[in-house]
Amino acid sequence: MKNWFWLICLLVSMTTGSIAQQKEEVLMTIGDTPISSAEFKRVFKKNLDLVQDESQKTVEGYLDLFVDYKLKVIEARSQGLHKEKAYLQEFSRYQDQLSRSYIYEDKITADLAKEAYDRSLEEVNANHILIKVSYNDLPQDTLAAYKKIASIREEALQGADFETLAKTYSEEPGADERGGALGYFSAFQMVYSFEEAAYNTPVGEISEIIRTSFGYHILKVNDRRERPPQIVVSHIMISDNSGTRTFDPEERINELYALLQQGEDFEDLAKQNSEDRSSAKNGGRLRPFSRGDLRAEVFEDAAYALENPGDIVGPVRSRVGWHIIRLEERLDRSSFEDMKESLESRVSQGDRAKKVTATITNNIKEKYGFRKGAEYIPFFSNLVSDSIVQRKWTFTGIDASEDALLFTIGSKQVRFSDFAKYIEDKQRSMRLPKEKGAALVALYNAFEHDEVMGYYKAQLEVENDQYAAVINEYRDGLLIFDVMNKNVWNKAKMDSVGLEAFFNKNKSAYQWKERVEGRIVSATSEAVAKEAAAMLKKGTDTETIKKNLNTEESVSVLVSEGTFEIGQQALPKNFVPQKGISEIYNENGSFIVVAVDAILPPGPKAFEEVKGRALSDYQQRLEQQWMESLRKKYPVTIRKKALKKVKKELQP
Repeated sequence: MKNWFWLICLLVSMTTGSIAQQKEEVLMTIGDTPISSAEFKRVFKKNLDLVQDESQKTVEGYLDLFVDYKLKVIEARSQGLHKEKAYLQEFSRYQDQLSRSYIYEDKITADLAKEAYDRSLEEVNANHILIKVSYNDLPQDTLAAYKKIASIREEALQGADFETLAKTYSEEPGADERGGALGYFSAFQMVYSFEEAAYNTPVGEISEIIRTSFGYHILKVNDRRERPPQIVVSHIMISDNSGTRTFDPEERINELYALLQQGEDFEDLAKQNSEDRSSAKNGGRLRPFSRGDLRAEVFEDAAYALENPGDIVGPVRSRVGWHIIRLEERLDRSSFEDMKESLESRVSQGDRAKKVTATITNNIKEKYGFRKGAEYIPFFSNLVSDSIVQRKWTFTGIDASEDALLFTIGSKQVRFSDFAKYIEDKQRSMRLPKEKGAALVALYNAFEHDEVMGYYKAQLEVENDQYAAVINEYRDGLLIFDVMNKNVWNKAKMDSVGLEAFFNKNKSAYQWKERVEGRIVSATSEAVAKEAAAMLKKGTDTETIKKNLNTEESVSVLVSEGTFEIGQQALPKNFVPQKGISEIYNENGSFIVVAVDAILPPGPKAFEEVKGRALSDYQQRLEQQWMESLRKKYPVTIRKKALKKVKKELQP
């Protein structure tokens, strides 16, 4: 379901919210909510290329998609989902993350793009050590983590073996086995602060301490080397998933490799047998890549070891299965000018241009103005009892005459009562010292930071149109996910009676096509296929057929057996189901004969066989009914004159 949510955010990302607006012509009203022509035009222009359905690429077609989106947001707010604790927490986490990494200067975009290009010409090999700490952790926890990484760094500088230190201290999963080894990486393959340290640390030396969202790191650079230009390869892949196999994957890839050695066509074998369906239709051809792009080191190493176009290597085993790889071409290295536009686009969307400083709180204070008020320690030492140490202190209120000004950030005044409420709320979730005075200091530091950051985030949404667009997009996206989950997805999951009733009513949609039980033999030549057919007529078993027709040096047949639905990949395209031994079909250079033991007529699938698909269909039905009810609840009124103007501008 999360994938659906992100798709919605992509397709209908909104640019409303706190963006400064002029008086704009109203295109429509949904219930009592006016929607401007300018808003619709922004969304239409931004997302038109992402729309897959051709009927929705017109103004009228996209209008329906847009209205559905707005209806869901309006209904989510009507149901109070924007006030739910889970929603507020999720949104706050994202808002904090986005605001921390959003400050950037447009003027440095070109310089950062050039820096990324220069770095992409090299790759760095490094090991690292991680001490975990979150940006949300208390200052004392952050300090403890910093001191720990600083101590480890000092050991490394004194000559201690870095890999041993990583195995001993690093909190990265698997560090005790890998010793923090990262292999080779290049630009855009690590978070920017980590990449920055790696490229600025000489070979053999230890980096300065790095802060990322994961915690504190140090790294040791082992090597730097030129990054090779991109290459293009084709591959044949057999999945290592043995759960649904009718053959052994390793045996099958070896058989396919033998067929290639015997002169069979690579493209034909890929189309017929490769289980990477996205590339199989293109004869196994993959998009250009360089080292690190695929994050599959074994595959990349094997591909780059090939010297000349047409060279083949295999079988190669990766984390997803077995591969046979053929080199198609080595590409020339692109110049910076050729890549400038795409690099600047990546920079503007990534964290390179967001230069968050380690002292962001002080920077915000300086920008907006921060003034201290009354000293809090004397008052709160009396107000807060020792029960704070047991996390049981209760705030009973502060008299207005004593509710002094604690501090001011920008135009916001923060008072003693605000801090008191914070203490009561946070005492249970924060790690506090066992002494009341120290606990109050820790709580105040956290409170001041949260208040300053809260003011910064609120102002950022007012001052930065781009940030406002992104944060509002996420805000509405979360609401849509929650309202869909409540009214459609979860409702369908919980309604087992309704689901079975839906299935029983729509059984005709869940039918097996005609199927055959038997064996499929794919041969390298018509003569071999005829031999296989003759053996099948005699009732020869599968292993005997393979033993007689294949040798250690030569694979002549591939055999699969089981139940096959008419139209699936394993059967010839024009296969005519008939009990007995079929004619010989020529399919992508292979000669195929099918031994049919039984023909299973079309028929209904059992509920358990299609429960997942039925649930999805049931959810779609519920959503359709729900959307119809929303359109009745919130009438949509479109101003024809405004729509005519929009159409004229967008689709003249």
